[in-house]
Amino acid sequence: MSESLEFTGERFVPGVAGEIELEHVHRYAFASRFIAGRRVLDAACGEGYGSVLLARTAAQVAGVDIDAATLAHAGERYRGVANLAFHRASVTALPFADASFGAIVSFETIEHLEAADQPAMLAEFARVLAPDGLLILSAPNRVEYSDKRGYANPFHRHEHDRAELDALIARHFAARRFHGQRIWLGSTLWREAGGSDAFVTEAGGADGVVVAAPPPPMYYLVLAARSAADLPPDPIGLSLFSDRDLHTLERLNALLDERMRALDAGTAHVKHLESLVAYRDGIVAERDAELAAQAARLAQFERQDASYQARIAELDRAGAGMRDEMAESRAALGEAQAALAAQERIIDYRQSLRWWAQLPWLWLRSGWRRLRSGA
Repeated sequence: MSESLEFTGERFVPGVAGEIELEHVHRYAFASRFIAGRRVLDAACGEGYGSVLLARTAAQVAGVDIDAATLAHAGERYRGVANLAFHRASVTALPFADASFGAIVSFETIEHLEAADQPAMLAEFARVLAPDGLLILSAPNRVEYSDKRGYANPFHRHEHDRAELDALIARHFAARRFHGQRIWLGSTLWREAGGSDAFVTEAGGADGVVVAAPPPPMYYLVLAARSAADLPPDPIGLSLFSDRDLHTLERLNALLDERMRALDAGTAHVKHLESLVAYRDGIVAERDAELAAQAARLAQFERQDASYQARIAELDRAGAGMRDEMAESRAALGEAQAALAAQERIIDYRQSLRWWAQLPWLWLRSGWRRLRSGA
């Protein structure tokens, strides 16, 4: 079995440092003062670290969870705790007899159930809790946890504001005492009705100091019982919890420094991006000017091309006329050459002995024709 479970965001496991550790461990530390000597049910115990914290003061602790792998891990890791046992079950169907527990602890459980299943969980708590028993339950304040932060926890099925949570618990527990909790110079937990005057909370500066009211709670912790007499006396109005090895204020200062460095880096990055945008805009303007010049040149080329095309058409027409003239000239030349060839044949014939021998007879015949025509 692994020494630690993977942190999924749904259950806190030891070793995950930060605000989540302060919040979860503080709740069990707060609850421990009210369960001394009692048999305690740790509903939705998860990894089991909280059950171990409760077992240090409780008579017995029963850790209940629905996840078998988580319970197997808890059983092996904490098997040396004699007054602790783990059980697999749903919080809406607990495998225990009526009135079998003096206290029930249920931290960050109810919001993981659908709204329709939440009354069943509280009904089971009322069934297995002794008549004078105490329920210590925590739940996120939807107004601060989700609404104001615009945050949606994927593991939460139904969250409550204070009035809704109070009305839901009141169905089975007539007496209720609310406490608020959030990270405030460490995990801070205070009673709504106030408490001892042994501490004061103030704020201000050199110009004046005023009483500082606690901030709106991120979570509610409710001590509930069937009657006010069964609620334990609690003069403590405010509880602060911090880790042993790292002072929370120093951690918050370190976180603030880290945020400031991140902000400075972000500002520098924004300026760098702005310079890149300006450079890009300059390049775009330059390219636009080049495109406009190229478009002008292209238009000029197109006009020149149209002129060239018109000149070519004119030359084509002139060439066609010249071709016609050349054809006529060739035809006339052919006729002239034919006539010349005929004359050359006549000349050649007349220069021959045969022609000269026939010439006297040709004259006599010609004269005879003229005489006959004259008669």
